[in-house]
Amino acid sequence: MNIRKTLAATTAAAALALGGAAWADTMKIGITQNNVGVDSYQTTYEKAFIEAAEANDNVEVIVLDAGGDVARQIAQIEDLIQQGVDAIIIWPTNGEAVIPAVRKAHNAGIPVIVTNSNIADAGFDFVASFSGPDNITQGARSAEIMCDKFKDMGIETEAQVVHITGQPGYTTAIERAKGFEDRLPEVCPDVTIVDTQPGDWNREKSQKVMEAFLVKYDDIDGVYAGDDNMGVGALNAAKAAGRDGIIFVGATNFAVGYEAMERGEYWGSIYQSPVDDAKAALKTAIETLEGKDLPFLNYFDTPKITQDNMGDYTKPVF
Repeated sequence: MNIRKTLAATTAAAALALGGAAWADTMKIGITQNNVGVDSYQTTYEKAFIEAAEANDNVEVIVLDAGGDVARQIAQIEDLIQQGVDAIIIWPTNGEAVIPAVRKAHNAGIPVIVTNSNIADAGFDFVASFSGPDNITQGARSAEIMCDKFKDMGIETEAQVVHITGQPGYTTAIERAKGFEDRLPEVCPDVTIVDTQPGDWNREKSQKVMEAFLVKYDDIDGVYAGDDNMGVGALNAAKAAGRDGIIFVGATNFAVGYEAMERGEYWGSIYQSPVDDAKAALKTAIETLEGKDLPFLNYFDTPKITQDNMGDYTKPVF
C-alpha cells in the first residue's frame, strides 16, 4: 500500500492518504484531534488510528491535530468540509466552542463522529455518533475505588480529599469530575473534598497544584486526578514533601501510574486503551457511512484497576 504524507498549510498538521478500492468510492475520512503532543495517550491513539486505516483498503484518511487550539480545530473542520470528505471524526478541544463548526459539517451532509470526549448536549443534533469511554462512569468508579480503600483503612468517616481536574471546558474533564463528585458522597458520605484545582492534563502543572495543596492543608488522605499523568505529578509532590500515607486514585491508567502501583505508591485507576479508542472511532465512522444502525453513544468498557487486581491487566503502552 502506498502512503502519502503531506503538510496542510492552514494547520501545519500531517495528513496521511491511503489508497484503496470498494465502497462505491473509497471512503475519505478526516480526523481532527485535540492535542497529540500533550500526553502519551493521544500520541498512541494517533498511531493506532493510522495503523487501523492502513489495514483497510477501502479507506483514505486525513489526520490532523489542533494542538489544543480551538480556533485551529474549527479551521481544520472547515477545511475538511471544503475537501469534500465523506465523514469527519473530531476529538474536541472544547465541547461548546466547536458546535458551530460541527453544525456546518452536518449541514453540508457530512456525518460527524465525536471521539473520546463528547461535545456539549447542544450539539448532539449535528452528530451521527459518539465513540469512546463513559467518562461519568469512570469518575464514579474512581470514587468507589477511593471509598473502598478508605473503608479498608477505617478512615471513611473523616478522610479529606483534594481533586485535580483536567483542562477546563474540556468535556472529559467535566464529566470525570462530575462522576467522581456525585458518586463519592453516595458511597462515602462523610468524606470531604476540601479543594479542587485544574492540572490541565499536565504532570508538571499537577505537581505544582499538589505542592500548593500540601502547604495549604495539613491533613490530606486522598488525591483524585482526572488521569494518571496528573496523579503521578501529585504523587511526586507528596514524595518530595515527605507526606506519606496519601491514597492516589486516577482515571485512565498510564504506564507511569501502573509502575507507581507496582511500587505500592499509587492505589488505583481506570483501565482505558487508546488503541481500542482509536479503532472504535474509525469503525464507527466506517459503519456510519455503510448505513448501519448504530447507537448514538458507543461506549467501550473501562474497568477498575488497583494494586489488588493489576496482575489481570497488561502494562499500558502509553
